[in-house]
Amino acid sequence: MNQTTENYATATSSGLERDARQQSAGDAHDPGQIALGVIIGRTSEFFDFFVYCIASVLVFPQLLFPAESALTGTMYSFAIFSLAFIARPVGSLVFMTVDRTYGRGVKLTIAMFMLGGSTAAMAFLPSFDSVGVFAIYLLCAFRFLQGLAWGGAWDGLASLLALNSPDNRKGWYAMIPQLGAPLGFMLASSLFAYLILTLHPDDFLAFGWRYAFFVAFAINVVALFARLRLVATSEFGHLLEQNELHAARVMDTLKHNGRTVLLGALVPMVSYALFHLVTVFALSWVYLYAEGNAGQFLLTQGVGAVLCAFGIIASGFIADQLGRRRLLGYSAGIILAGAILTPLLYTYNIINEGMIVLGGFAVLGLCFGQAAGTLASNFKREYRYTGSALTSDLAWLLGAGFAPLIALYLCDKFGLPGVGAYLMSGAVVTLLVLQFNKQFGAKTTD
Repeated sequence: MNQTTENYATATSSGLERDARQQSAGDAHDPGQIALGVIIGRTSEFFDFFVYCIASVLVFPQLLFPAESALTGTMYSFAIFSLAFIARPVGSLVFMTVDRTYGRGVKLTIAMFMLGGSTAAMAFLPSFDSVGVFAIYLLCAFRFLQGLAWGGAWDGLASLLALNSPDNRKGWYAMIPQLGAPLGFMLASSLFAYLILTLHPDDFLAFGWRYAFFVAFAINVVALFARLRLVATSEFGHLLEQNELHAARVMDTLKHNGRTVLLGALVPMVSYALFHLVTVFALSWVYLYAEGNAGQFLLTQGVGAVLCAFGIIASGFIADQLGRRRLLGYSAGIILAGAILTPLLYTYNIINEGMIVLGGFAVLGLCFGQAAGTLASNFKREYRYTGSALTSDLAWLLGAGFAPLIALYLCDKFGLPGVGAYLMSGAVVTLLVLQFNKQFGAKTTD
């Protein structure tokens, strides 16, 4: 590296950011304040994420593929769904260049407005009947932009939170950013449930669903200011100077930490697969096969999200006692057993759809709470920020990007046992990677 760490902090911060840090230099920013900003930021991202997820089941198949069967239309919709995960690593690459050139605040502002703007633009999406295949192209473009923005929205605040946490509470503070997922889902599912249960189906399909996409933009603006406030703290500037949050070049990061990126992406495989199976796939399963009421089932999933939040909180306590690696291993074992037993229990009417989803959300909380950044401590300091971002992008792409599409295809061909086998494969990958990482002495308990 040619620049000193001190020069790097100056070179990659805008004048406004440096002035803000100087003004806040005398203020104390404890981990609790950082945690609040992280939760707000993650909740806004996941609200956008789940608004699209729900619409990809209840809206887009009918709006864009009216000539296809409900199953085929949903599979096409899930194929478009995966575009964001393909675009996300590209977004990380592009926005890290912006970060190094113009500063973290500029990067976040562009990324968050792109995320909110592309989500809000979907509210104006025309139907296939009105403009033909152009409507499908528009949705693909908006979805790809969402993925680019998600890559750029990586802010390093989770690293800031972890680095400011006490040594004996690493698991507790590691779970805090993960709370954004159930909170975002609660908001999105509640909003869609209200619209479905209060509007006529024709009105919902014509205009009701569009309201949720408008709301996403407003939430993004609030989240942007909360995150910019933390980027302007003196702690953030200090960590830039220490290269803890340095946006290193991607190729340099992969050269020095490629193995850690790959292992870190595979560790949460089962967590991210289950993440989509209990949310977007479960909704499509009930809607297509169980012929349940979508609004009522969204409320059930909302209750499941509450259980997930409690599970995430519990994971913080348990990880600090047992270690993160051991907790992830136990969780993967539970999911493996559930993937085998659930199809059998459902076949014999011992459990129903609601029980499966509630149980899935509860287990998801335990594993998802510690899934992100498990190997972050293994990155060299100057590559930690970029390495963590790349690991997250790859983990979501491999573990979640195509999960709804694969699960729905397997469900159509083989029924729930096929979905169970898919989830089992994710659990096996997680267990194998944890064991492999242990043998090579990597630190997964930090």
